[in-house]
Amino acid sequence: MKIRVTGLTYYSLPVSMRVPLKFGSESIQSVNCLRVQVTVCDAQGRTAIGWGETPLSVTWAWPSATLSYADRYEAMTGLARELAADLVESEMLGHPMELGHHLTETLIPFRQTQFNEGRGEGGVPQLAALIVASAFDIAIHDAYGRLHGKDIYDLYGPKYLKADLTKFFGDHSDEGVNFKGRYLTDYLVADRPTRIPVWHLVGGLDPLESSDCVGDEPDDGYPVTLRHWIERDGLNCLKIKLRGNDRDWDYNRILAVGRMAIELGCQMLSTDFNCTVNDPQYVNSILDQLESDHLEIFRRILYVEQPFPHDLEANQIDVHSVSERCDLFLDESAHDWRFVALGKQLGWTGVALKTCKTQTGALLSLCWARAHGMPLMVQDLTNPMMAQIPHVRLATAAGTIAGIESNGMQFYPDASLLDQAVHPGIYQRRQGHLDLSTISGPGFGYREMEVQRVLPDPIAEFRSV
Repeated sequence: MKIRVTGLTYYSLPVSMRVPLKFGSESIQSVNCLRVQVTVCDAQGRTAIGWGETPLSVTWAWPSATLSYADRYEAMTGLARELAADLVESEMLGHPMELGHHLTETLIPFRQTQFNEGRGEGGVPQLAALIVASAFDIAIHDAYGRLHGKDIYDLYGPKYLKADLTKFFGDHSDEGVNFKGRYLTDYLVADRPTRIPVWHLVGGLDPLESSDCVGDEPDDGYPVTLRHWIERDGLNCLKIKLRGNDRDWDYNRILAVGRMAIELGCQMLSTDFNCTVNDPQYVNSILDQLESDHLEIFRRILYVEQPFPHDLEANQIDVHSVSERCDLFLDESAHDWRFVALGKQLGWTGVALKTCKTQTGALLSLCWARAHGMPLMVQDLTNPMMAQIPHVRLATAAGTIAGIESNGMQFYPDASLLDQAVHPGIYQRRQGHLDLSTISGPGFGYREMEVQRVLPDPIAEFRSV
């Protein structure tokens, strides 16, 4: 049941935003999506193609005060070319999980070392490298499903991946957990739902009411204010983007959104401090004041997302005091299961999964977290077009505590209109949910042949000799 990559082609699809999206100190108004087509071959000579896509979200994955956006983007796309060539030239045979593990554990470290020589700031950071690799990895998983004519989530059991999880985690035990004789499917939801709750991102620049508008908002038929979004989409879950370096602004922003949530019946909130906090007391003081003065808002906060810096190894902050007040979820720091393990030691209680860190890595983090009793969420990278489908599929298989974050329809809804014609419930939020019932067929169930999109000329093509 093993395959190898025999061909790879990738494209760049530019997408413009209708409103700016802020990450830390940077705001972006456009993004390029990396779309990948792979050809795979099994030992019997059968071939299949598969597709993967991810937005190259430079500012999220690689915050920098010294390097320009163009410099970071160039480094990431240069790494993409090297990894693409490596995948085709390696001729490694394996299940997609094994190929993905080889990609992240061997090819990325090697290329980072090669590619980073002579570059400042330590070169391409791990999170940025994983984003680049994720489109390739997702495409390999998709191709495997197509080769077998099955949904990819039906191909993660021991019939197809004979190695148990010790192949990836080792045979050591910790906290009474031993992965010997345990497989991916032991930790995945068997009866996957087709309708899931959806979270809306309340950006730091977003107007809440019409009175907050300044006159330069888009007039394109889509909602502008939070109130309009809640009323139109029937939202029940709101993720609040905060500054992390302005305590009063953050507190008052939570109050303003929380009061609207109460008024309009939104039951769940989360807070995202954009990795800019260094002292747990910053978060604790806000949570304590909310609990003391605005208990109804405090009780609606389901979890706090990644207040502290990306690099967990370099910033080993004890965060037990935060998680004692509210569940604390790793996001940017959860590069792979080893960082999840380190985070748990430091006091983090949950994990936010993302397909942009590779499908392989997300599934391994899922298994490790579930085995150690850590709750899960699936968070967005503002996924448009094809990138949205593996994203929503992961959420239905992971068994999250409350659905999925999905905000592509807020920032570039028109980018996915062709996809929406085939999958209306995936690219529109209605009654606070996404509807996945249109997904069908092998692999991830894209049905991409029905999407009337003409791709640009490829950036690069690689074929095995």
